[in-house]
Amino acid sequence: MSSSIASTRFSFLDRSRIREGDDGPQALRDTITLAGTAEALGYHRFWVSEHHGVPGVAGSAPTVLAAAVAAATSTIRVGTGGVMLPNHQPLVVAEQFGVLASLFPGRIDMGLGRSVGFTDGIRRALGRDKEDADAFAGQLAELLGWLDGTQQAHPQVHARPAEGLRIPPYVLATGEGAGIAAAAGLPLVVGDLRGRDKLIRAVEVYRSAFRPSAWGQEPYVIVAGTVAVAGTAEEARRLLVPEAWSMAYSRTHGSFPPLAPAERVEASAMTEKERGLFESGLRGHLAGTEETVKAGLRRVIEETGADEVLVTTSTYDREALVDSMRRLARIAGLGAD
Repeated sequence: MSSSIASTRFSFLDRSRIREGDDGPQALRDTITLAGTAEALGYHRFWVSEHHGVPGVAGSAPTVLAAAVAAATSTIRVGTGGVMLPNHQPLVVAEQFGVLASLFPGRIDMGLGRSVGFTDGIRRALGRDKEDADAFAGQLAELLGWLDGTQQAHPQVHARPAEGLRIPPYVLATGEGAGIAAAAGLPLVVGDLRGRDKLIRAVEVYRSAFRPSAWGQEPYVIVAGTVAVAGTAEEARRLLVPEAWSMAYSRTHGSFPPLAPAERVEASAMTEKERGLFESGLRGHLAGTEETVKAGLRRVIEETGADEVLVTTSTYDREALVDSMRRLARIAGLGAD
């Protein structure tokens, strides 16, 4: 095993994608089952995401889902990738994580992002607009102040039971996220693996601008992306097909369809534009046999200096996904069966 891989943590993020023939409730139950698998395989943490009004995605309330995941597991760290802070009041976010950290001490991560709803209608329903993302840095500072008791915007108001609890915060790098994470002295979560040059630049900005804080004395980089490992290159490619088609469809029709079986996607008629987007969606991921993915991981870790890899793979075939997780655990030396 490469020494760079051996010294790197590996974690998993699940977006609760709905599969063709299933519904949202089943997708959420699948997320909880997958968390148990990740724990058994030795992954470091398991995160869930926030998407509002997105067809094909069931994960809309990450702190609620994180509570269910934490209750169904016992050792793996559990968190959010992430709570989109512009959609919420910082006090409420602090209170939610305070409850989580009180119920599951030492296991909760607070991953935070700056995205708002992805359509005008969703943003209106949330009472937000695109410009609210620009207030992220201030919201982040307020949220951290609710946790350590230093916030002054609302005298004599306290976040119960969060105040005084040590809940590790992480910043998801979208737009200016890398600089905000650096200025706040927080760990950075950055993706994706397909835009390698952009990813490396974000990491460089973060490391050069990092200012030590009460939350972290040194930079900490989590690189996120799709990783698919299988017995053959073709089997690994098949893992990528459902999500690649869902993304291509969303770009041409405005909504994400449920994940479909790879065989049916490949047999489908596509327009020239759809075909181009679909093929583009298959490129740039870490996918292949164990040897191929091991070499790719070594390259990513050495190029970015990543402390951790957060796997974000979504696919229709859950058995194939679990097999991929098991193979990756073997590559990483996680002590999996």
